[in-house]
Amino acid sequence: VWNINNDNIELNGRYQVVMNYKISPKDVFDIDGNEYKTIYIGSQLWMIENLRVSKYNDGTLIQNIIDNTQWSNLTSGAWVYYKNAAANNTKHGKLYNWHTVSPSSNGNKNVCPTGWHVPTDAEWTELTGYLEGTGVAGGKMKVVGTTNRNSLNTDATNTSLFSALPGGNRNLDGSFNVIGSFGYWWSSTELNTYNAWARGLGVNIGNASRASNDKRNGLSVRCLRD
Repeated sequence: VWNINNDNIELNGRYQVVMNYKISPKDVFDIDGNEYKTIYIGSQLWMIENLRVSKYNDGTLIQNIIDNTQWSNLTSGAWVYYKNAAANNTKHGKLYNWHTVSPSSNGNKNVCPTGWHVPTDAEWTELTGYLEGTGVAGGKMKVVGTTNRNSLNTDATNTSLFSALPGGNRNLDGSFNVIGSFGYWWSSTELNTYNAWARGLGVNIGNASRASNDKRNGLSVRCLRD
C-alpha cells in the first residue's frame, strides 16, 4: 500500500500524480429485505441484479400467478418464477408482466425500492448510448463466460458491470422459454394498448435489442435510481 500523503515532500515538484477512481455505491434493499448491488454507468445508478421482490414498495402484495389461463387473461400486476421453480429466484430474479411495472396499470404503485424506478424506454436508450450504441452495448452488459448458458456468449465483456444473465421469459400463453439463451427487461414505456418497450440480450449476439413485447409477457426487471 502506497501512502501518497507520507511521500508528498518527496514527490513535490518532481511528479504529477493523477488518480481516477469511482466510489462503489451502497447496496439497496427492497421491501422484502432482498439486497441488490448497484453500479454507476455514466450518470445513471443501476441495480446489477434482477428484481426479486413480491410486493410493491408500499407493502401491497403482487399476485403470484401459476395457472396459464389466468396469466393469459391478466390486466393487473403479477409475477412468477421461471417454470414456477423458486430455485431460479436467487440467480435470475422473478418474471413480471408489464402491468406490474406500469403505474398506469398498477394504481400508481412502484415495484422498485423507494427512490428507485423501472427505467423508461428513453433511460434504457441513454444506457446503451453511453455504451457506444446498441450494436456493441450488449456485449458490455453481459456476464462473461458460458456458465449458466446454453451456448457461446458472443462479445461478452461485462465492462459496464451491468452483469446481465439470460433469465428467459414467460409468454402470454403462460409457457416459459429461452432461459440460458436470452434475457429480457421491461421498460415502463408503453407502445400501444397491447405492447410495451423492452430490451433483450442474447448469448449469440453482441447487440442490445430494443423491441416491443406483449404486456402479458413475463420479463425481468432492473431498477434505476431516481
